[in-house]
This record gives sequence, C-alpha cells and structure tokens, in this order.
Amino acid sequence: MATTRKATKRPATTSSSNSHSPKFKSVLVVSAHPDDPDFGAGGTIAKLARDGARVTYAIVTDGSQGGEDPNQKDSELIAIREKEQKAAARVLGVKKVEFLGYKDGHLSPDLKLRHDIVRMIRKYKPELVITHLPGRVLDAPMGGSHPDHLAVGEATMAAVYPDSRNPRAFRSLLKEGLQPHEVKEVWIPFWTSGDHLVDISSTLDQKIAALRKHKSQVAKPGREWDFEKFMRKRHREVGKKGGFRYAESFKRITV
Repeated sequence: MATTRKATKRPATTSSSNSHSPKFKSVLVVSAHPDDPDFGAGGTIAKLARDGARVTYAIVTDGSQGGEDPNQKDSELIAIREKEQKAAARVLGVKKVEFLGYKDGHLSPDLKLRHDIVRMIRKYKPELVITHLPGRVLDAPMGGSHPDHLAVGEATMAAVYPDSRNPRAFRSLLKEGLQPHEVKEVWIPFWTSGDHLVDISSTLDQKIAALRKHKSQVAKPGREWDFEKFMRKRHREVGKKGGFRYAESFKRITV
C-alpha cells in the first residue's frame, strides 16, 4: 500500500540564506507614490515578471508634492509623474499601472483607502502583495517612513486581512462583481534587515534603468544625486548576507 506523508506547515518567514523565491502567477504592488515600487523592489519586480508573474501597480497618490518648485502647477507635475511611472513599469515588465488619485501628502489609513485597495485586490486577485512597512523605522533613512508610506502600509495590511477575503466587508464591491479573494503572501521592503532576500544580481541593471525614467525625482536641479552608485552599494551590502552579488531585503509574511 502506498504511504503518504502529512505536509509540514510552512513557517511564517523564510531564512535569508534561501536563494529560491516562490513562483507567483499574479502580483499586486501597492505603493504611496510614483517611483516607490521601483525604488523599494524594482529588482524583485523585474525578476517576478521575468518568471511569468502578471505584475500590477496600484499607485495611491498623485505625486503632486514630489517637486521643488512651489509655482509648478499640480496638474503638470501629476502628468509628468504618471508618464514616468508608466515608462519605468514597462522597463520592469509590469503589465498594468492603476493610479488611485489620492492627494499626495494627505493620506490616512481610513476606510475609504482600505475600500479602494480591496477593490484592487479583488480585481487582480494577487497571490502576492508587495507594499510599504506599516510603521516607522528609526534606524533607517527618514524617507522610508514618509507618512503616506505608513498609511498605505497599514491600509494594505487591513485590506489583505480581513477585508479582501471577507464577503461581509465592503459589500458594495459584490455588486461590481468583485468577489472575495485570499492573498497568500505579503512582502514588505525592509531596508537591510528583512528575513527574506531576493537575488537581484541579474535584474539590478533593469531596476536602475527603470529609476532613470523618474527624471523629475532623480535629476532635480540643484539636488542631483548619483542614485546608481547608492543603489549598487546598498544592494551589495544586502547581498552579502545571503551570498549574493546584489539582493533586495523583505519582511515576508504568509497569510
């Protein structure tokens, strides 16, 4: 008689020494601003897309505060940043970019934001969601703890559980034909101290090429910076922890 072995329960986290990431068919990246997904996880996103995942971006705000000229019209900067984000997404192999249109700098993790993120989850049915850390990190650069990042991280975590899977949550979405959906994993870019490393040695150049598309952010007059040098140094340091040339670091959560 054939014997079967009871499946062992997968741990909630994966050791950084594990060089193999799981395969996903659908991935949703929920980010506060245009450029956030590319800076935070561009190498991993390119790798997921290359491996066959359909990757969608949900960009929550209009990016209207991402400039240095107080006299520039919001509508002009919004249009520039949407165009840049679409171009960067194409470089990484992202199939679709959704702009939710919230005002930059004015986010809170309220029910309206949760509702709109649940709509994205139920529409695209991702197995994996990538989003911001829902809490301030005091030993990392201040930019990572932008208030909009914190709000999107918290709202997305609530949208993943319990909202998107609960048929009694946001029942108006059922009338739109958007049925409950259960996300399998959430990955949160975590500077250098995550528990899951992704080897991006083969996609770092792709990430840098995508970041170059965000000219309004990386080539600001009087505030230019060598982001390529910064990124290579950062991802080299992360990679050392897993024996990779370059890596991105995530907190990996199984739902």
